Amino acid sequence: MERKKSDDFDQDDDQKPQHNKVLVEAAFRYQAVPPWTKQITVRAMVTSFILSIVFNFIVCKLNLTTGVIPSLNVAAGLLGFAVLKFYTAILTKIGLLKQPFTRQENCVIQTCVVASSGIAFSSGTASYVLGMSGVIAAQGDGANTPLNIKNPHVGWMMGFLFAVSFLGLFSIMPLRKVMIMKYKLTYPSGTATAYLINSFHTPKGAKLAKKQVAVLFKTFCGSFLWACFQWFYTAADGCGFVSFPTFGLQAKAQRFYFDFSSTYVGVGMICPYIVNISLLVGSIISWGIMWPVIEKNKGTWYSADIPATSLHGIQGYRVFIAIAMMLGDGLYHVAYMLIMTSYSLCCSPKTKEDKNLESSSPPSVNPSTASTEAGTEVLSENYDEERRNEYFEKDQIPNWLAFVCYVGLAIVAIIFVPIYIFRQLKWYHILTAYMIAPVLAFCNAYGAGLTDWSLASNYGKFAIIIFSAWVGAPKGGVVAGLAACGVMMSVVSTASDLMQDFKTGFLTLSSPRSMFFSQVLGTAMGCVLSPLVFWFFYKAYPLGDPDGPYPAPYALMYRGMALLGVEGVGSLPKHCVKLAGSFFAASIAINLITELLKRYETKYKLYRFIPIPMCMAIPFYLGSYFAIDMCAGSLILYLWQRKNKQQADDFAPAVASGLICGDSLWGVPAAILSLVNVKPPICMRFFSASANAKLEKLLSGD
Repeated sequence: MERKKSDDFDQDDDQKPQHNKVLVEAAFRYQAVPPWTKQITVRAMVTSFILSIVFNFIVCKLNLTTGVIPSLNVAAGLLGFAVLKFYTAILTKIGLLKQPFTRQENCVIQTCVVASSGIAFSSGTASYVLGMSGVIAAQGDGANTPLNIKNPHVGWMMGFLFAVSFLGLFSIMPLRKVMIMKYKLTYPSGTATAYLINSFHTPKGAKLAKKQVAVLFKTFCGSFLWACFQWFYTAADGCGFVSFPTFGLQAKAQRFYFDFSSTYVGVGMICPYIVNISLLVGSIISWGIMWPVIEKNKGTWYSADIPATSLHGIQGYRVFIAIAMMLGDGLYHVAYMLIMTSYSLCCSPKTKEDKNLESSSPPSVNPSTASTEAGTEVLSENYDEERRNEYFEKDQIPNWLAFVCYVGLAIVAIIFVPIYIFRQLKWYHILTAYMIAPVLAFCNAYGAGLTDWSLASNYGKFAIIIFSAWVGAPKGGVVAGLAACGVMMSVVSTASDLMQDFKTGFLTLSSPRSMFFSQVLGTAMGCVLSPLVFWFFYKAYPLGDPDGPYPAPYALMYRGMALLGVEGVGSLPKHCVKLAGSFFAASIAINLITELLKRYETKYKLYRFIPIPMCMAIPFYLGSYFAIDMCAGSLILYLWQRKNKQQADDFAPAVASGLICGDSLWGVPAAILSLVNVKPPICMRFFSASANAKLEKLLSGD
């Protein structure tokens, strides 16, 4: 959440800069910046660990349901501030506070928590890891040999994550000054988080943060209690509010219904309007039009005797058309980012500021940056940049150390992964991946700085197809491709996350060294917590069941990509390849049209109304129930903004975070109850009038 800077920073009238530019650092110029060793504190790490557990449960649940994960930076920053502010307030009252709570410490907590929850995504527990399992393999009807199946287990999952998750941090670290200071990349999420943290630590911002925390707590409790209430009516599959036929039984059969999930209402309030609309458009095209038409050709286009979950039947159309759209969208954005990166690095003219930066060291904050006129302090217009450059230049980590660590960790992974975890991969497969990964990590980090869009999962998808085809089905190509996806995603994702955090640290005067080590600690927490949280769900629920509470849609899709790599397209149902190719081309065309409208049609800005292909593809497999939830969240936000825009901007992220946290954390006691065989007492199910009459007649014995 980013508000006007003028609302966030209080300045006395006699201390305001005598120019129109608002100087953020002017509000903090009398506050000492602690050394990096005092930015990473024990209390910050304890708080980070507790919040990491919460956020890992949230991300795991989102991964296992739809795979749509909103930015959690704001929630992490707000909750970190709330916990430590409460703790330090108590210590202050009893006179035991030794170190005040600073924005740098707040930034460390946010970085650590987001790094941990980022591993929950890049670990692929609900995508490529679950895609290796026998449960998902049974739905695929192809390459179901022992070499192409590897069931999840906490031991090898943790070992794999520790082996591959840290390389991305060292691959991009030497370019931190180039990305942040020379090219001045925006990194929108990192920038917005920095402004949020800065605002918390001013008098007016602290008051607003206190109100936001109160709102978040109320919505958290309401969401948690609502999820608890719903649990009592879910004694069997198909029972409860999650199966409420909102638009009628026929619409429910095509997965058009509102399932009363406060999680996805909250997600809808955070995600941009176009994301939610794109999901709904994809639902209408697939479940409203295409699948009913294809199912009418059952027995002609595909065998009428195969189960509905087989990839040789209707499920094949759902999965592979969705894959085609994702690959088309991903290929476009990868090509676009490569072109834009190359153009920016080679052809963009250098500004005067860039030349000054290259020819001299950043100016330090000294008396020359401020002058006194008639008793009034006047600050330089470049005061913010000078102060930030000075502190960003401090506490650097040598580039040679980053290179040595990258090579050392790569050698460990090259030896450890093929021998002890994935025998389907050979050392030269891992070596090839790590030779390519730094280039892709740079492209992804640079692109994220321009657009805030990480393409880590797209690079992972390409790795699946390339490495599965390289290894081949007889030698375990499916598992090899999925494992290679994990290697690539881990490097590329953590690299862009680190650069986002460097941007946040740059804008809050946090030491680069504290940012890096908090990222390392958060990554380590994620490597432990992510497999444990997933294992908790894995033992409590039937994961990967298309009709269950946790369908894990990306597991089957990622395995489908691996099958595509090892088997080719010959095994797909009739016309599936033509349809997939058409949607692949349409995905690229939609992106091209959007980009052309952005550049040449500026009057009405029609590009804002064009759906996003990647988002349209998700409901092709899942249906529209979660899209309807998210659109309900968008509608709530829209009406709120119409009534009171400032209030909505201030409190909507807190309300959304409370809804997500409360509903997601109910999954913990629900899973515990399931593990100890405590079942809900009531089944609330819905029937048509004719079916109900038959049921009553059957029960009465007439």
